[in-house]
Amino acid sequence: MNPTTTHRSIVALNLPKNALALVKKGKGIVGAMTQNPLFPSPTPPLATVSASLDALATTEQATEARTKGAVQARDAAQATVIEQLHQLKGYVQLVADADKENAEKIIASASMNTKKQGANTKTDFEAKSGPVSGSVHLVARAADRRAGYEWQWSPDGGKTWQPAPVTLQAKTTITGLPVAASCQFRFRAVTKTGEGAWSQVVTFVVQ
Repeated sequence: MNPTTTHRSIVALNLPKNALALVKKGKGIVGAMTQNPLFPSPTPPLATVSASLDALATTEQATEARTKGAVQARDAAQATVIEQLHQLKGYVQLVADADKENAEKIIASASMNTKKQGANTKTDFEAKSGPVSGSVHLVARAADRRAGYEWQWSPDGGKTWQPAPVTLQAKTTITGLPVAASCQFRFRAVTKTGEGAWSQVVTFVVQ
């Protein structure tokens, strides 16, 4: 079973690098998803994301005031916000995938962007059945000539994530997965500049 389909609507965040612009973008997403019936159980909870956005705004103000240690605190707060927004992105993707005819409207209602993925477009990340029952083979687009790749899978719709072994190639096979279960998978590249953001979430029914 291939998780990608013709004209699947893919969620794109297009996050700004500036901390205050990121806060504004994040608050727009939280506001759009708050009490939105399309998103009954956001992961992580919107209150958690909102608190992280407030923390980022506070640490950015301290940075501008040249408070000692503020830059490190701001960078940590910004990394937390980016991670949580990518988790929300994965949640929105799951909701959109469940209603492909209205996927673009669903994504837009979360104040996120959409990019189309045609039938002949090479995907950035895909899952296939592995060589044995209970295994899944994951293939990602290489990030750099010298990069490592961290992999995770979730058995509960992205509420919790289980780590898989790090690889030096943009592919891996995860074994011991629950057969006939719908699992989610994601990865991130680690290069000389540091850890990248987590990828879009791919959903796959384990064979």
